[in-house]
Amino acid sequence: MANFAKASVPQFAVEVYQNVHLPEGGREVNAVVTVTAAGGAGEPAPSPQPSRSPGSVALSGRSPDAAVVIMVDCSGSMDYPPAKMRSAREATAAAIDALREGVAFAVVAGTHQAREVYPGGGRLAVADAVTRGQAKEALRKLSPGGGTAIGTWLRLAERLLASSDASIRHGILLTDGRNEHEEADALRASLDVCAGRFTCDARGVGTDYEVKEVMRIASALLGTAEIVADPAGLAADFTHMMETVMGKEVGDVCLRLWTPLGAEVLFVKQCAPTVEELSGQRQEAGPRTGDYPTGSWGDESRDYHVCIRVPSAAVGREMLAARVSLVLPAPDGSPAQVLAQGLVRAVWTDDVVASTSINPQVAHYTGQAELAHAIQQGLDLRKAGDIDGATAKLGRAVQLASRSGHEATAKLLAKVVDVVDAANGTVRLKANVSKEAEMTLETRSTKTVRVKK
Repeated sequence: MANFAKASVPQFAVEVYQNVHLPEGGREVNAVVTVTAAGGAGEPAPSPQPSRSPGSVALSGRSPDAAVVIMVDCSGSMDYPPAKMRSAREATAAAIDALREGVAFAVVAGTHQAREVYPGGGRLAVADAVTRGQAKEALRKLSPGGGTAIGTWLRLAERLLASSDASIRHGILLTDGRNEHEEADALRASLDVCAGRFTCDARGVGTDYEVKEVMRIASALLGTAEIVADPAGLAADFTHMMETVMGKEVGDVCLRLWTPLGAEVLFVKQCAPTVEELSGQRQEAGPRTGDYPTGSWGDESRDYHVCIRVPSAAVGREMLAARVSLVLPAPDGSPAQVLAQGLVRAVWTDDVVASTSINPQVAHYTGQAELAHAIQQGLDLRKAGDIDGATAKLGRAVQLASRSGHEATAKLLAKVVDVVDAANGTVRLKANVSKEAEMTLETRSTKTVRVKK
């Protein structure tokens, strides 16, 4: 089913793919919900008119439609090699050049503490020719030194972004090392504070950082994670990230699930373009209703896997297992705007063929989630020295990648294992694997291919 919102830019559509049939006594309902946003690439919002001279950092008139904070790792390790810091400055300058006129922005230097580089004073600048030039001049003064405490960077970004009423609030974070100067609990607490306040793309440069930390940040803040092994590639990556952010049209969209009395949501996860577990981020939104954050949207499509446990029923009975809506919560507490809606159904039957068939979309994404899990488990076992366990898990990953046509992941796996028989998952671990190959596979393990509908 498809239902387009009439008054939203972009307009949203929800399509539900499922096998509605359950056997007598069956209780578990699975569905893939495809959400598409289209038609939002219109004219950018007019820039706010400054009340002072050009280059003023004070916001006046209405707030710009987006606010961005770039967090640059300036710890001592960024000096090894020196090209790393130089590339980080160039990449940040490229991102600043990609800012749309009127967008609010700031730059933060991150070490064992966070420092405002531009504009300073707890403010955000308004992007124009003058402020871009000033910001890029300020980047020249960045030099490496100190430790790494990423939680402090994120908290400063949150305070800066909180000063803006922009609908799109976004961070870009670059690090090259491990978060060694704060406890894991401190980073976790910072992510809890920032979650729902802004989205954040995280990038690891080089091969000395902790992949799981970068992925944890991106996952908690609904952004993307990527490895940039060669610092020379940073500028192109930062430009692409900023252009993507500038293409967003609406922020703080939630996937809302209503379930009937007696039903239970077992899980909600994004399954394309990446696998992201959303169940733990549920916010109650009324009786038997919960909101799952999806972040900001431009012209794009994403898939979500929802699993509902319903009360058992006799053959011939039918029920609404869930109502899935895309909503835009109102900041003043008034009713949320419903952007689109779809229905998840359950029908009990004694037709064995009907009740045992698996919907192709559900089967595909179940396999994709298993693929991501198998890669992560396999790499962890390899690091722990469990050769047999790692071989079994990575062999299963090769088998799943082959079945689903995930060619990109198959190529990354082939840099870590020698594939003997892809169809049966028979592999041998390579004796010598580059750190870059291993980290790239781990970082990109959650990326999925779309099901062919």
